[in-house]
Amino acid sequence: MNETSKVYNMPIRPTLLLCLLLVFGFSVKGQTPSFWLTDPKAGILFQKQPSPSVPTGEPTEKISLYTDSLYQSMDGFGFTLSQGSASHLLSMSDSARQTILHELFGSGENDIRISYLRLPVAASDLNAFPFSYNDLKDPKGTDPTLSQFSLSYDTLDVLPILKQILAINPKLRLMASPWSPPTWMKDNRDTRGGSLLPEFEASYAQYLVKYIQEMGKRGFTIDALTIQNEPLHPGNNPSLLMLPEQQARFIGQHLGPAFQQAGIQTKIIVYDHNADRPDYPITVLSDPIANPYIDGSAFHLYGGQIEALSEVHRAFPDKNLYFTEQWVGSPGNLEGDIAWHVKNLLIEAPRNWAKTVLEWNLSSNPELTPHTDRGGCDRCLGAITIDGDAVTRNPAYYVIAHASKWVDPGSTRIGSNSPKGLPNVAFTRPDSKKVLIVHNNSAKEIRFEIKENSTSFPASLPAGATGTWVW
Repeated sequence: MNETSKVYNMPIRPTLLLCLLLVFGFSVKGQTPSFWLTDPKAGILFQKQPSPSVPTGEPTEKISLYTDSLYQSMDGFGFTLSQGSASHLLSMSDSARQTILHELFGSGENDIRISYLRLPVAASDLNAFPFSYNDLKDPKGTDPTLSQFSLSYDTLDVLPILKQILAINPKLRLMASPWSPPTWMKDNRDTRGGSLLPEFEASYAQYLVKYIQEMGKRGFTIDALTIQNEPLHPGNNPSLLMLPEQQARFIGQHLGPAFQQAGIQTKIIVYDHNADRPDYPITVLSDPIANPYIDGSAFHLYGGQIEALSEVHRAFPDKNLYFTEQWVGSPGNLEGDIAWHVKNLLIEAPRNWAKTVLEWNLSSNPELTPHTDRGGCDRCLGAITIDGDAVTRNPAYYVIAHASKWVDPGSTRIGSNSPKGLPNVAFTRPDSKKVLIVHNNSAKEIRFEIKENSTSFPASLPAGATGTWVW
């Protein structure tokens, strides 16, 4: 035992203990939190402030954190790495690409620490053309044993970029989502629309097993799999109509047992569509055969209200919830887009039990290409726009940055009140630091107090601004 450890193991007299507690209390009470601000009206976009300014006058509101009120743990914040996103990054010079990838996924002072990516299983509508991993030359052929399975075009762009990203952040979590099965499995033999033929449900389950296994061989662990991107939107290209009854049957009779037999630990997530149909995941989760295989449900917010996630949570409190996609349309409205996405997604999705908040495409180019024909998105603005080696940061970048930089995976959402005009969400990190994200959705500056047990400090936000406090 060294001398230092001897000192720390000495009995402490009551008077000394009281003094230490007083000193500790004052030091906690007097600490200065880190503060990052986005105020589009003032041209301030996710910038660290030298120190939180002490507002003059008495605070008009109070945000109280309830550290004993624990909710879901967070898996991460991020985007979808589409084929288009990967191709734009690959088009950059090596040095410029490494610089922006470190900014996006690194943990340096000026990096935003993206912690979660969603991957399309084969093509999404932000590909140059649709494809699957088991396409056949014979338009009338079938391949139930998947003898021609290949990761195909993804090996040219998505996987090389993903390898570079994981070299920067090896702890990055990955979710995968299919847009369409191979056309020979569908009743319309088309990448767009149609339904999965019941006779090929077992083959499709093995197709997804092979995808996870082949990705694993290349060093990519798929943490979670949604069964179908937007199963009620067959007008995209590629896409698939999959009603809840079929999704339940597919999971219960085919995919769940196939994962179990193959020893696959990837989480199975249902729905992955808009919040206007909470009845869809509730129907799937109500199936007694499918339910044991299901980890939870995923949502978008192109329709419905974010509170629908809590409706599903109340019906199945033992199942997880994820927010997996929302696009920003070009040309974008910096002030309006940041305000809407921060309030409805960054704040309200976790307050309604979401473990992830994922925006749509990671990057775009000035022409918003590539995208597929017959329904591919021609207005999807990436988190960044890449033009040669030049990078423009767009609204979704700043939205996600306010959480991804500070809310580590494994952080727990904690309770907080929501004063008028100040929607907010709070977290306790694994290192016990607290993170509070607040948006001022009123028409004027608001002065308020942030209080956590005996710790409190004054704060203010201009109208339309967003702040992240860390202490």
